[in-house]
Amino acid sequence: MTKTTADILAAASSAALRTPELAAELDAADDLASLRGEFILPTNTSIGASLAAQSRPNESCTYLCGNSLGAMPKRAETLVREELGVWATQAVEGHFKHALKRDWLTAADLTHPTLAQLLGAEESEVVCMGTLTANLHLMMNTFYKPTAGRNKILCEARAFPSDQASPTLPSCINYAFASQAIAHGLDPKEVVIELSPRSGEFYLRNEDVLDAIEQHGQALALVLFPGIQYYTGQAFDMPAITKAAHSQGAICAWDLAHGIGNLELHLHDWEVDFAVWCSYKYLNAGPGAIAGLYVHRNWDEKERPRHAGWWGHELATRFQMPPHFKPIPGAQGFQQSNPSVLTIAALLGSLEVFKAAGGMGPLRRKAVTLTLYLERALQASTRFVRPEEAASYPDTGNPAFTIITPADPQFRGSQLSLLILPVSRHELMEQVFAAMLARGVLGDERRPNVIRLAPTALYNTFEECRYAAVALDEAFDTIEH
Repeated sequence: MTKTTADILAAASSAALRTPELAAELDAADDLASLRGEFILPTNTSIGASLAAQSRPNESCTYLCGNSLGAMPKRAETLVREELGVWATQAVEGHFKHALKRDWLTAADLTHPTLAQLLGAEESEVVCMGTLTANLHLMMNTFYKPTAGRNKILCEARAFPSDQASPTLPSCINYAFASQAIAHGLDPKEVVIELSPRSGEFYLRNEDVLDAIEQHGQALALVLFPGIQYYTGQAFDMPAITKAAHSQGAICAWDLAHGIGNLELHLHDWEVDFAVWCSYKYLNAGPGAIAGLYVHRNWDEKERPRHAGWWGHELATRFQMPPHFKPIPGAQGFQQSNPSVLTIAALLGSLEVFKAAGGMGPLRRKAVTLTLYLERALQASTRFVRPEEAASYPDTGNPAFTIITPADPQFRGSQLSLLILPVSRHELMEQVFAAMLARGVLGDERRPNVIRLAPTALYNTFEECRYAAVALDEAFDTIEH
């Protein structure tokens, strides 16, 4: 029987973890390895990797930053060039008589079947539109209906700044949540409930989220968490939290910026009320690419779009500009303006690669093994400190690191967040990051102390994970000497 990558890794000894031979064996057993050829990856020279560029100038760098910006699919480049050609040769006629049969009038509709599959949703529940935070506001304007007795918003304290830390309010108050509360004449400090990890811990326990839902009960109007926490990489128990929120009569929603294209999702079956996402991270649609939103069909007869736009009007009479708004049934009725065709083309190119991979099932299985291999290779370092010992790591200690991402693969995505120690020495993280970059490893720095590494199943290899672990040790050696 052919061994899978999971079988090979499970049988590997600690001594073999960092050997090129084990990484090569894992890559040879990877059924999705050919997908890497679908992407254009930065080279060591193009990212300014000073050391790696000397010996391997034209080789791809070790790009572990897909949780911030996905690599460019070749198909995305092709489709965008095609749309530019149609614009140049057909101009406005591209809306209705597109030479390649991708009429701009219905271009977004082409994304909906694959997006629905990635989300575990019905096609009518999904729409490709807007940007992440704009969609978040649109959904909150629709679903957040505070009353005197039910006005609380439950969230997590480290939400992404699109949701978090307003410059005019205390730093623990979320941007979007705070502005929504203020719009309703409420004090954010009174209605926004933020959950933080327990003392000495790095991420929220799911049981603490469930306890908070029960504690605040009938006062909750909205429970809104990220599917994956951007800083730690923690994946929340979405079905359990959604069920608990509904049991208290609250709306439950999810920010899937780091979840879509990363986790297996079943939004319809979980009865999630609404969700929003961007497409430039794991969906690889390019910087600032078009986003999307999901609304469960349970709401089709209950909620009409409150901020209607002409693109959400039924297609048959949209260009007749009738005086009365007749929304498309489902999520697509929330569309407001005609979407950017160029970013839709880029997204379509990426979604074609997801289809070629067979959807999220195979990708998630590879991602779990790839992330586990990176974790084990990192833990083999003499610089590794166990998470439970990190809080007491002395300020005078040698440079080291711990991993603040949950160890259970069920509760993390394709990401490991490294906390550089001692935490009092803020300059260490930037020094380590720079030394890794010089060696051709590009992750993501989060000041003051965290480096995020995201091994992405579509294009990263086991050898790259091995190399990243070795490069981290070399970076620490550089700092010390």
